Amino acid sequence: MDDPATIGRRVQRLRTQHGLTQKQLADPRYTPAYVSTLESGRVRPSETALRFLAERLGTSYEELATGRPAHLATELRLALVEARRQLATGTAEEAAVRYRRLLTDAEHLGLEPEQAEALLGLGDCALETGQLADAGRHFQAVERLLAEEPLPRRARAIRGRAVAHLLAGELRYACYLLESAIDELGASGLADPEALVVLYAAVIGPYMDMGAHARAAHAAELALALAPQVDDPALLAGMHRQVARTFLAEGRTADADASLAKAQAIYQQLSLRTDLAHCHWMRGYVLAQSGELASAETELRAARDMLSSRRAALFTAQVEVELADVLRRLGRHDEASDLLSAFLELGDRHGAVHAGGAHRLLGLIAEERGDGETAEEHYVTALGLLERSGASGDLADLCRLLGDLLRRGGRTEAALDAYRTGLGHRSAPGTTTLGPAPTAPALPRS
Repeated sequence: MDDPATIGRRVQRLRTQHGLTQKQLADPRYTPAYVSTLESGRVRPSETALRFLAERLGTSYEELATGRPAHLATELRLALVEARRQLATGTAEEAAVRYRRLLTDAEHLGLEPEQAEALLGLGDCALETGQLADAGRHFQAVERLLAEEPLPRRARAIRGRAVAHLLAGELRYACYLLESAIDELGASGLADPEALVVLYAAVIGPYMDMGAHARAAHAAELALALAPQVDDPALLAGMHRQVARTFLAEGRTADADASLAKAQAIYQQLSLRTDLAHCHWMRGYVLAQSGELASAETELRAARDMLSSRRAALFTAQVEVELADVLRRLGRHDEASDLLSAFLELGDRHGAVHAGGAHRLLGLIAEERGDGETAEEHYVTALGLLERSGASGDLADLCRLLGDLLRRGGRTEAALDAYRTGLGHRSAPGTTTLGPAPTAPALPRS
């Protein structure tokens, strides 16, 4: 709402244009003296008063309060919906161009909710194209813009920033952001089901990568319990996709596949192609864990082709690491090595966890070819990357591989050191920077 003097001049101008006296405008609810005081800028009118006056003056409350025609805000909101559709069905680069233009329009009109929506869209575009630093900045800008709003309004921005850190391999900080928000929701009593599902679904990934399987399973249980209170189908599909990871860790392959099937059906209905590709990716992983390597390859190639067609460089590179593992297990070492080498040429900007995974696979391929020295180099490099990220479960497995390699080479003491390091990572899985798990907010009974 503009300042009282600006609103007063606007009311006076519109009253004069309509040929009304102050008494005619004021009747029957207000006095001419009130209208005179308002027009002189000596009183800030209430929303009720402005809505009454707007109706008498043939305009909208929004235009009388801000000077902006109501249709401009409506048109901007419709354009933001179209930009979201373009991100789902087109390419992130094209959607980002539209979001930047809409952000400028929203800033010009002073529409903060629409600014926030445009920035969220830009953040999602940056995640898809692998520009993680830009994504983080966009999501932080949303948090600053909505700093005075209730926490549930900022949940999507917090989730986005946490995902950017997760993809960069900064698992502990991703957990810190999400756990802090969950704790704050609990402390404030703002137990918003949609915000909680956003946060619980997002924290499953870093928990799993850190080996905190019990915490991941608990977060999945809470998200599933809240699902009936959530109306957003895309949010529910994303939750099912993440919950599948916890089922798989518990050996519940059928439940994991059923959860992915639910997500896939929603994504197909909504034409969300990047998310649909993620379902193919996850199903490929599930099939690989079950030893169904040919089917796993089919799913992973489908995911890679879909992501590549959308120029989603970050996710394309990461799915190729999963595909390389399947190819290695099928005995197609040269194909696997080519994929992994191409990935590593990009540097570790696609995340320390996946870069560590690539070196681990190259180490396994080198071992299978009888090149112990090269295998050791890859294992040691992978250790450095994974220690930086805090991926405890992967670290323990890597230490075992390195220890076995050293033991077979007769380097018993070095092997024991590697095993001890692995045991250290296994001894307290699930530790995050916050220590105790976040307290689940008390939800109202339905």
